[in-house]
Amino acid sequence: MGHRPVIAVAATTAAATLTLIGTPAHAQTPSPAATPSASADTTELTQLAEGYLQQRADLLTTARPAVKSARGQVQATRSMTAQVQDEFAALVEKGRRYEEADGGYTRAEVDVKVTDASVTGQSATLQLTEHTRLYLPFTPQEVEEGAPEYEELSLPHTVQFTQGSDGAWLLSADEADAEGGPTATAQVADVDVAPAVDDGGGMPDEAEGTKDAGADVEPLPANSVDYVKPTVTANYNYGKMVSYANKYWNNHNDAYRTYGNDCTNFISQAMLVGGWGPKGGAIIQRKSNKYWFYGPTKFTTSYTWAGAENWYWFAKKHSKRTKILSNVWKLASADVLQADFNRDNNIDHTMIVTKKYRGTPYLTYHTGDTHNKSLRKILSDYPRAWWYAHRT
Repeated sequence: MGHRPVIAVAATTAAATLTLIGTPAHAQTPSPAATPSASADTTELTQLAEGYLQQRADLLTTARPAVKSARGQVQATRSMTAQVQDEFAALVEKGRRYEEADGGYTRAEVDVKVTDASVTGQSATLQLTEHTRLYLPFTPQEVEEGAPEYEELSLPHTVQFTQGSDGAWLLSADEADAEGGPTATAQVADVDVAPAVDDGGGMPDEAEGTKDAGADVEPLPANSVDYVKPTVTANYNYGKMVSYANKYWNNHNDAYRTYGNDCTNFISQAMLVGGWGPKGGAIIQRKSNKYWFYGPTKFTTSYTWAGAENWYWFAKKHSKRTKILSNVWKLASADVLQADFNRDNNIDHTMIVTKKYRGTPYLTYHTGDTHNKSLRKILSDYPRAWWYAHRT
């Protein structure tokens, strides 16, 4: 899993065409006489933050530019307006790309949960988690047949406000905790990912050789027979793997610690529930890709448990619990997809298929927490990546 900063991308769409955020003339002149009530202002600030995040999500939909939030326009400081206008333009372009990929999203619903709030004079800071549902262009009948109704994401933010001379709160900063893993759907960033820094894995104590070739991403012929995976086999319960991922995609299981890069830790938990038995357990075995086990600390847990690159070698080579597929479109429910975003022969990210509908797999993962994102959108985000598709 790689760490990289979130970067605002200036899209070709003119920012001036987006009128969702405005800057009043008094934006840079807060009044020292204002004395806000922290308890009352927290409610107002929460509504403003939710309205702002709703505006961002709306720009991804086919109804763009978005319908204004029912709470009204969010006003921002002059410097924040310039930054957000660039990001809004980039989100419009991203929404268009997603629409071309698989029909995009028809509408968005955003809720926020504030975990901490502080109001000091004319400054305020909210620590909150954004929960966004992005509805997919399926009919109720198609959803009943097995299509996902929506994609979901959960993303922590630090949002700051400054109070103007008339007492109005102005958005002054928004920092999303989006380091590691793919760019969150409602965020914008460079498509490249920095070299992986994986706090759950590391250099194994043996050389592994060369990986299998990455999976092809070309769509399968129209007459291809779609593989339907059984829910249960003699060894594994795939239904339990999927159910686990659906349950804990954003409500992390307290029985396990959460890593800074948590994607492979999450997948290992799902595999364990589905019937993968631990192998090894001695501290001396921790660095070997031949073993796979979870312990009470990182130092008593194998590299293969939470390290994406290490997991590949245990799953495919040493335990033979997975088989590498030649094409990503062959992925079925409970199969695992891994990504080497920069083609540097070090796997960065691990995901599990939680739905497959009409030939399209939908992936769920941690860091950042995402549920049922279509493979088509993921491929459009990272056209240069190498992909490793595992039949579990």
